[in-house]
Amino acid sequence: MENLLKGKVAVVTGGTRGIGYAIVKKYIEAGAVTILCGSREETATKALDKIKAECPDARVEAIWPNLSNRDEVSAAFMQIKEKYGSLDILANNAGISQNTPLFDYKDEDFEKILDINIKALYVCSRAAAQIMKEQGGGVIINTSSIVSFNGQGSGCGYPTSKFAVNGLTKSLSRELGRYNIRVNAVAPGVTRTDMVAVLPDEMIQPIIRNIPLGRMAEPEDIANAFLFLSSDLASYISGAILPVAGAVVI
Repeated sequence: MENLLKGKVAVVTGGTRGIGYAIVKKYIEAGAVTILCGSREETATKALDKIKAECPDARVEAIWPNLSNRDEVSAAFMQIKEKYGSLDILANNAGISQNTPLFDYKDEDFEKILDINIKALYVCSRAAAQIMKEQGGGVIINTSSIVSFNGQGSGCGYPTSKFAVNGLTKSLSRELGRYNIRVNAVAPGVTRTDMVAVLPDEMIQPIIRNIPLGRMAEPEDIANAFLFLSSDLASYISGAILPVAGAVVI
């Protein structure tokens, strides 16, 4: 597996921790030049130092554009293309979760969910696809969620955003296929991340009891799905929403 992405250049948004950090590490181990995106310079450089310590020979760097700003993202992606010669893989992993009940929702909180989980994904996909179109192909993978199939009991903004991720994934796969650009999504179930850690135990435990494999996912489980879909092993897969959820019925 160590040469599965040899010669590829990958960008991972939300790459400073959790699933995103696991994707960065998996891509590096598979031979890709990997650029991790963070929301702030401080968190991005901290993650970069950590990955360099764990993988001393890695070709990796960090960037921190505002992912909802088209100009900033386009400039950052073009700099990557000019420096390394291509931009082959975009892992749209940046996102936030909420479980706020409907009647407690603030409009600005709902708008923040949509801005980060949908608009940023659209902006990054557009910027990457422009480069991929000109170079003759590429791969875009979006982080969806198991709640994108049936919603969740509280916090309607998060599943709403992930339903949109699925729609954007399927639409872009049809639109961009003519340019040899594959677009897929991974839909994680409950995963051991900081995002899940903030959820109340009374919400998490009943979910875990309903997982046939008997455990929540580790970030590496999700990263493995990203690695597969990024590689030539998945060269005829596009428009898929891949659940990685331990056989949970959806």
